[in-house]
Amino acid sequence: MTISRAIAAVAALMALPMPAFAQAEAEAARPVTVTVDAGHTDGKLPPVWRFFGADEPNYATMKDGRKLLVELGELKSGQVYFRAHNLLSTGDGTPAFKWGSTNAYTEDKDGKPVYDWKVVDGIIDTYLARGVRPYLQIGFMPEALSSAPKGTPYQHLWRPGFDYKLIATGWTYPPKDYEKWAELVHQWTLHNVERYGKAEVERWYFEVWNEPNSDFYWSASPEEFYKVHDYAIAAIRKALPTARVGGPDVAGPGGTFMDGFLKHVSWGKNYATGQVGTPTDFLSFHAKGKPTFVDGHVRMGIATHLRETDGGFTKVLSIPALARKPVVIGESDPEGCAACPGPQNAYRNGTMYSSYTAASFARIWELAARRKVNLEGVLSWSFEFEDQPWFAGYRQLSTNGVDLPVLNVFRMFAQLGETKLATTNAAQVPLDTVMAQGVQGMADIGSIATRTADGKVALLLWHYHDDDVAGPDAQVTIDLKALKGVPARASLWRVDRDHANAFAAWQKMGSPQSPDQDQYVKLEAASKMQAEQVAVTRSGKGASVALRLPRQGVALLVLDAK
Repeated sequence: MTISRAIAAVAALMALPMPAFAQAEAEAARPVTVTVDAGHTDGKLPPVWRFFGADEPNYATMKDGRKLLVELGELKSGQVYFRAHNLLSTGDGTPAFKWGSTNAYTEDKDGKPVYDWKVVDGIIDTYLARGVRPYLQIGFMPEALSSAPKGTPYQHLWRPGFDYKLIATGWTYPPKDYEKWAELVHQWTLHNVERYGKAEVERWYFEVWNEPNSDFYWSASPEEFYKVHDYAIAAIRKALPTARVGGPDVAGPGGTFMDGFLKHVSWGKNYATGQVGTPTDFLSFHAKGKPTFVDGHVRMGIATHLRETDGGFTKVLSIPALARKPVVIGESDPEGCAACPGPQNAYRNGTMYSSYTAASFARIWELAARRKVNLEGVLSWSFEFEDQPWFAGYRQLSTNGVDLPVLNVFRMFAQLGETKLATTNAAQVPLDTVMAQGVQGMADIGSIATRTADGKVALLLWHYHDDDVAGPDAQVTIDLKALKGVPARASLWRVDRDHANAFAAWQKMGSPQSPDQDQYVKLEAASKMQAEQVAVTRSGKGASVALRLPRQGVALLVLDAK
């Protein structure tokens, strides 16, 4: 299928009327009670959501990419991280689907290295200027260093609708000269320290390659990857002994590949140093869901996503010496290919994506706490695709500079505290049920209550179901107990069919593919969350709040309860 046919197919799907929510409104709302005990804590809620990434590194420096990075940086300035592929790929810096380049390494006619940091500096400068730091991926292999067989193309020409295997070209091979590979990484790290300062670069994450257990990204043996990894980590640490290094960002839990990697970095002979083991400050793997298209609608695969997460945690815990290391789920998404539109991926523009994000992050937090994993990051592999059709069906946070509903859920996450409060909610589907069968029966009307650093109570609510079909609203009563003070009103933010939803606004405009200036302004306004003030009913040291939560809705309630 050509790109035009792929986009046309998705556009036709997106142009259909939204699920018949009007019918759902006529049904009786489902009554739900959420009880929050502000006097009892229930563990920690680390801000793991502050990690993002994309295949195409050069989008970061383009108009809509720069705009979106500002918004990501504002979520938690200085603590947001961005991971990108292709930072060492050879080319002129022109982005394409699942491609980018910086031309950092070439060789002269005598085979001597030529380093050029201009493009990659521009990318990192753009991050840092907007409050975002690198989760720095060392890869992929520069053309002059690639050991690919003669005649192998270097840059792939993949596009949506093409066979995914076409991406595996010359950049997927190990180096033909490991000393040159190590020196490239060493010189890049030295340059970063000189340009940005030791204290800054110490705050970055350094990892090597992407999904080396997949033949889409690695065209050699596991042992050859361990060697590439060892040489790169040794080179980073030679330039900056305090650098935070880890990996291996495998696809899924990693299977036998991850088993071998963990053993190698723990007690194997280091290819670069000859010593036992490889420095490892954090461990990383990927976890994805698996949506399908059934009976004319999308059915999400949250159960697959969570089982992959649990499988990764199991691997991390399998080596006692590594079990307490920080963990980053280096890609965590509803499915595997951000640039691949299609019927099963038609959830992306609207509130299915936003409600899935709330429900899945809640379960990942819960699963990490249950397994006693030191979870530090959950990276959403979603950014933006520059100069593409409006709402084209890619997995992204914005379209043509206008935010999608999912980005507002991350804004809600940013308002949560890091201390959980004890909560009772019978309408929240148990973790084990979601992992086993997803949310296929009653909808999941879930909640997380927290205490913020300044003493407020922040409560996140979501209304999720795997099937993208209509369903009744929830009439939610929130009972708050043991408050230090009871305000007369609380602030409420919403993301649903009628709130903070640029996709719905675009559809009401007639789905224009070339919005004029006035329409663009209206779409931007429609994408933004607006705080509402809702009444709080007081009763002694307690209070209650009532609100209606539509199917696929997410809401954040914040009370100043000092």
